[in-house]
Amino acid sequence: MEKPERSGMGILFLVVLIDLIGFTLVIPFLTYFIQDLASGDGFTDVGQRDLWVGIVLAAYTFGQFLFTPILGSLSDRIGRRPVIMFGLLSNTIFFIAFGLAQGLWFALIVRFLAGAGNGNIAVARAYIGDVSTDEQLKARMGVIGAAFGLGFMIGPFIGGILTDPYSNLGGYFETSWWESHPYFLPCLFAGILSLMSFILAIKQLPESLPVEARSNSKSDQNYVKQLLGNLVSVRDLSRPVQILILVNAIFLTSFTIMHTTFILFTGMSVENGGLGYDAKTNGYIFAFVGLIGVFVQGGFMRSSIAQKMDSRMMMVFGILICGLGIGWIPYLQPEPFIIVLIPMAFIALGNGLFQPTQNTLLTLEAKSTSLDLGRVMGAQEGYGAMARIIGPIMAAFVWAETVDNPGKWDYHTVFRLSFALAILAIISQITLRLTHSTQKDSNP
Repeated sequence: MEKPERSGMGILFLVVLIDLIGFTLVIPFLTYFIQDLASGDGFTDVGQRDLWVGIVLAAYTFGQFLFTPILGSLSDRIGRRPVIMFGLLSNTIFFIAFGLAQGLWFALIVRFLAGAGNGNIAVARAYIGDVSTDEQLKARMGVIGAAFGLGFMIGPFIGGILTDPYSNLGGYFETSWWESHPYFLPCLFAGILSLMSFILAIKQLPESLPVEARSNSKSDQNYVKQLLGNLVSVRDLSRPVQILILVNAIFLTSFTIMHTTFILFTGMSVENGGLGYDAKTNGYIFAFVGLIGVFVQGGFMRSSIAQKMDSRMMMVFGILICGLGIGWIPYLQPEPFIIVLIPMAFIALGNGLFQPTQNTLLTLEAKSTSLDLGRVMGAQEGYGAMARIIGPIMAAFVWAETVDNPGKWDYHTVFRLSFALAILAIISQITLRLTHSTQKDSNP
């Protein structure tokens, strides 16, 4: 099969980048937004209030869990481009709706629908597999990883600045409406960015999967059977693919536990053991994380050194260094700020090494056994979404039970749990035996 022109990768990069900037805009203020909504709905106890943060975060990934495997399989049949565009349009609508939320249940429903409509990451990875040779995969996965890094660098920075424009920007925003909707402006901006990405995809993004290469199988199963079939079918995948999907799911559970509770910790008062940071400061932290991600995935992963390194060992090292950064977090002090950035650099470096190498190995294994990339990536994203459901809920319950506890079972517990899962991810891949040519993987 002929590969589409290289320009497809450049447009995909821009589409994913703009989409991710919009997606990451919500990171600095999402926790505070849910806390405000929970307090407004009568949840004044700290543990009960913060529990809702995990529930709303999990709602988004629950939508992904239900629909991403189906969207991945759908992209095998109708092509990648229409599924990507559907996700961009979905983001546009539900970002703006989320910013208008005045109650927990509305926020919960909107976040679920946003997750249900956005299977873009799985389909984008399948797109890369369509247009890349085996030798190009590691570098190209790194390029898309760089889009993640840039998104995490730019999005949270803008999100932190745009939060509460009544107080922070003034001028046009000094009205009672903006005072009562402090989180709408970043959500509106995110929706506009997704709309821009949608228009760009319509005009410039080529289809990566030729008609003759598409799957002709059309399932006549009902919705529930189709969903379960996509998840259960992992049993029929090769053993290395199964292990890679498992390791990714465990790593994501660890990562999302940290992600759920990080701003709960940084936003907690210094007197209670936290750092006392606001949304703008957290925006700076995540911008720094994104900057490290850009250097790692957009620079190092494309270098000749990275191309010659063993992908499996890079994946293991990435998990380990990320886990060490997570375990360090609850022992931080608010000053000096530079020290706070060190474990965050560990996390960014570890994630930057893990994601492209794991995706490269998964794609190569799928190709070596003639598996549909959309199906494999859909399965990975489905189980990854399940991990991102379990992670926030587990984090929220552990945090709620320990945040006010004295002694050793205090707020440190949730970060220790996250570190333990990172170690479990390393242990889980010990039995991994790759079937594709390791020599081919190591050549630039």
